[in-house]
Amino acid sequence: MSATHGTASPEAPELSGDAVATHCPYCALQCAQTLTRTPGARLPLEVAGRDFPTNRGGLCQKGWTSAEVLRASDRLTTPLIRTADGGFREAQWDEALTLVSSRVESLQAENGRDTVAVFGGGGLTNEKAYALGKFARIVLRTPFIDYNGRFCMSSAAAASNRAFGMDRGLGFPLEDLGGADAVLILGSNMGVTMPPFVQHLAGARERGGLVVVDPRETVTARLTHGDRGIHLAPVPGTDMVVLLALTHVVLAEGLADQAYLRERTTGLDAVRRSVAQWWPERAEAVCGIPADELRRTARLLAAASPSRGGRGAYVLTGRGMEQMSQGTACVSAAINLALTLGLVGRHGSGFGPVTGQGNGQGGREHGQKSDQLPGYRMITDPAAREHVAQVWGVNPDVIPGPGVPAVKLLDSLGREGGPRALFVHGSNVVVSAPNADAVVESLKRLDLLVVSDLVPSETAMLADVILPVTQWAEEEGTMTNLEGRIIRRRKAVDAPGQARSELWILGELARRLGVLGGFPDDPRAVFDEMARASAGGVADYAGIDYDRLDAGEQIHWPCPDARHPGTPRVFLDSFATPDGRARMVAVDHHAPADDVRADAPIHLVTGRVLQHYQSGAQTRRVDELNDAQPAPFVEMHPLLADRLGLSEGQDAILTTARGVAVAAVRVTESIRPDTVFMPFHWAGAGSANRLTNDVTDPISGMPEFKVTAVAIAPALSLDPTIPEEVSAP
Repeated sequence: MSATHGTASPEAPELSGDAVATHCPYCALQCAQTLTRTPGARLPLEVAGRDFPTNRGGLCQKGWTSAEVLRASDRLTTPLIRTADGGFREAQWDEALTLVSSRVESLQAENGRDTVAVFGGGGLTNEKAYALGKFARIVLRTPFIDYNGRFCMSSAAAASNRAFGMDRGLGFPLEDLGGADAVLILGSNMGVTMPPFVQHLAGARERGGLVVVDPRETVTARLTHGDRGIHLAPVPGTDMVVLLALTHVVLAEGLADQAYLRERTTGLDAVRRSVAQWWPERAEAVCGIPADELRRTARLLAAASPSRGGRGAYVLTGRGMEQMSQGTACVSAAINLALTLGLVGRHGSGFGPVTGQGNGQGGREHGQKSDQLPGYRMITDPAAREHVAQVWGVNPDVIPGPGVPAVKLLDSLGREGGPRALFVHGSNVVVSAPNADAVVESLKRLDLLVVSDLVPSETAMLADVILPVTQWAEEEGTMTNLEGRIIRRRKAVDAPGQARSELWILGELARRLGVLGGFPDDPRAVFDEMARASAGGVADYAGIDYDRLDAGEQIHWPCPDARHPGTPRVFLDSFATPDGRARMVAVDHHAPADDVRADAPIHLVTGRVLQHYQSGAQTRRVDELNDAQPAPFVEMHPLLADRLGLSEGQDAILTTARGVAVAAVRVTESIRPDTVFMPFHWAGAGSANRLTNDVTDPISGMPEFKVTAVAIAPALSLDPTIPEEVSAP
């Protein structure tokens, strides 16, 4: 694996005394912003886009309005404790933290240390993610920690690790996409989820090489119009078949990069045998894409590859194909295609999953995952435990073993032998987790639920204790974006009321629980310790510190020492495997776990809208965004609407094997007639995740959010047994 040199950047430009250079609080693009203080104005800050390699000065609607969340009308500013009548009362920090620590001590004395669990988030800074993992392991001494990144990148991470020996999202700077002849996008609608990304696709579009695989004609898919590329709209849940067929054509027609395959990969023969059965005509019968279109797509990608004289090609994956019970296998199929074409680890070409959450990358590198320690080390590795224990100043035996992935953890809460207490940081599982009604029941079984949040989210409102925390413009820290680039988050304004950083909260709780040191509330000190803990690991930050970042360097990990420039492009010389070769893994397709049938004959897919983010806990508190997208909806084709007796704006009831939801109908020709789409940003009756399936991928633990079988009917025909809160949204 080799590095290309880091470059100077506008990360720390000269700004006036009232201006602060930082980054957007939302997605993993981490668009650069300038925040200017506005004393006496309604909002404390004015937001402007700032030139940076990822966003080039642009912001989306969420980014432009991000300062609104700082002064949300229901912003949490003081600790809250649940009262006997089910409400909340205000409390001082000492009372709230003493209550939490005493309840934890009592529960652990009665039931053992494993009775307490922690659930983190992919929006926490690297420092907070690291401190949370450390807190779980050496203060609570529980194995039960996982985070909402399990719902985001776990399948892509698992597939990348077994193929390349490393998971770093995009293994190249986003700007590299601009020089490619072709870009294949599967299951990502970045035109909505991260609009400034789209400018990096301009080169491929100009050359007619943008290929988008999505059952909907999304904003991103429409970029292929006008001979700019190809849109393939497969049957939901069959992205794997598309990939197997494309790889079949590349191999059968002699379009593969044979020299690359010989020199840089293993496992080709098994993959060749596995894709032999997926000739285009057979694939068409399963995925619905015409055989000729599959052949045309494979030839377009091959012509763009370096081995055939092209400028280069990229394969990018997103949640639409990863949030499946075969998600890891599906990403492996995408990797196999990219390797067959000789794309990975070459200048101007590559493979990469498009990370979603703001710190989805860094959040999984430093200890929030159930089986990992800082530096992307495995918790079962004795050498890894020894190294991290030395940094933490504890005996390795103190560090618990692996816990369980998020879905299993949430289901185990309050059950016999399961955790009786839960800390939640940076996540709103009541809205974001699959089979959401079951998650609510799990939380209600707990003896103690402690939620740290900015606002009274749906999860916080079930808590016994709510702790108010700072947010992006009120704190210092670092984030790691979708390219593995470490960036600085800078404080621009004080937090309101008694809101405190999680770093301070974890330190105070640690002290009350008998661990008197090791939890500073200075983010710089935490980062320096995290860098030491990561040293020698896969995600090595040892050579990075705040001074280097503040000096304007763009530093991508791995960066093992202070003289190292960072690694914008990985795998140029070799892969991070024992023999330096990428592993091709033969995979095959199976149908979704909850496939269409007579009583649920329609595919339901879920996703996002431009104005809202994740569970909507932030964006649903911004008037401009709410005015644009005020309520949940279900999108369907006119033919399906007509067959179901539904019309534009009419309420429909959706029923799956897990739950019931109600949403207004939107009629559009931009979706397959056998499929409906619901965004997942809302709670209550219109919550899409009341419907989604919590069956998980056997390797990654990723739930099958993205496709489930649903029955739909006009809301007027509701069965009288439907709960009132659903029938009257």
